[in-house]
Amino acid sequence: MARFPRLNDDGSLTIRSRLTIPSDEILLRVATSGGPGGQHANRALTRVVASFHALDSSALSDLDKQRVADELGPVVRSSASRFRSQGQNRTAAIEQLGAKLASALAPRTPRRATRPTKGAKIRRVDDKKARGRLKEQRRRPRED
Repeated sequence: MARFPRLNDDGSLTIRSRLTIPSDEILLRVATSGGPGGQHANRALTRVVASFHALDSSALSDLDKQRVADELGPVVRSSASRFRSQGQNRTAAIEQLGAKLASALAPRTPRRATRPTKGAKIRRVDDKKARGRLKEQRRRPRED
């Protein structure tokens, strides 16, 4: 069984079995990672930001474009600076981007309204009574 999302050898990103985003639709930018780490972190361009313009994509259907735009916005971005290697960060950023897209494109099951069970109602009332007794114990004693 194939695991999705998956980064392919040609740089394309497979989101699900019939949806593959070509590598030329994923824009990659590099920058310095920053933070602690001395000269390497301040000079090496290891941080990678992957961007995907959902509304301009030829791989997505109109419905998928609308879903992604509603969920994540018209431009989906993901960045990675966890590794010292730009190649590893590139892979991580693209995989994160794929995970975001897969999550946004997953079908939503509508919530079905349910009523609380009798036991849940009893527990709720018991908890309220216990909380009331606790607060009552905190009060000053009555002068009878």
